Amino acid sequence: MDSFKQSNRASWDERAEIHAKDRTGFYAIDRFLAGEDVLYPIESAEIGQVDGLKLAHFQCHIGIDTLCLARRGAIATGLDFSPQAITKARALSQRSGIPAEFVEGEVYDAPELLGSDFDVVFTSWGTITWLDDIRAWAQAIAGVLKPGGRLYFADNSPAIEAFEQIDGTLRPHYDWRSAREKPQRFDAATTYTGDETPLVTNFTYEWMRGTSDVIDALLKAGMQLDFLREHEVLPFRMFPMMVEAGDRMFRLPAGMPRMPLALSLGATKR
Repeated sequence: MDSFKQSNRASWDERAEIHAKDRTGFYAIDRFLAGEDVLYPIESAEIGQVDGLKLAHFQCHIGIDTLCLARRGAIATGLDFSPQAITKARALSQRSGIPAEFVEGEVYDAPELLGSDFDVVFTSWGTITWLDDIRAWAQAIAGVLKPGGRLYFADNSPAIEAFEQIDGTLRPHYDWRSAREKPQRFDAATTYTGDETPLVTNFTYEWMRGTSDVIDALLKAGMQLDFLREHEVLPFRMFPMMVEAGDRMFRLPAGMPRMPLALSLGATKR
């Protein structure tokens, strides 16, 4: 594991400990344990029927979405590279009484770790910017799916990733595409949930890429695009100026130009 991934994994191990406590309610764990489906509105509306389907959740973190999909009837397996996240996901499965399998490992190794007979791959929110090889990601998706199996993906729109809020306005600030050996460094004293616990590993590395990179990688891996949609909301406050939009979602404030903040797509393995 290279130094970029080592740093990122250390940060995600710390975050898993903080997020599992969910002091701010960002992950809605108490609501989930009370029986509520806490998938965010975009994927909740778009994922479709999963009852009885074998589903792999890539980059599952502490497992809350994996378990929501299992509650909907999926035979669910979560995969994440953070051992602390996997530990917390297994504990949450036990607390909720909802069965799911959780596997520690890299996304790129998913076919070897999970097998190749899944009906669905699900991955959402804060995923691909942590990966240095988008083509290997797409190949892993295709590798775990059976023919006719489908991908559901929702994440930040690559179009907005190049922007930063500076002096009260959004400005292009980052290159729209990162070289594999030169990711963008981000410093953060605390995690994104609003919990004020200081992070020891207070910097991470992310890889910028365009929408065309994502689509091209999936097509080259043998996937067929079923739909591609853009959304003006996100499930977190990406920029300080963003305001609540209901259902734990955020949007840009009135008076700002309308911009695509999120991207979702579905694809089928040919």
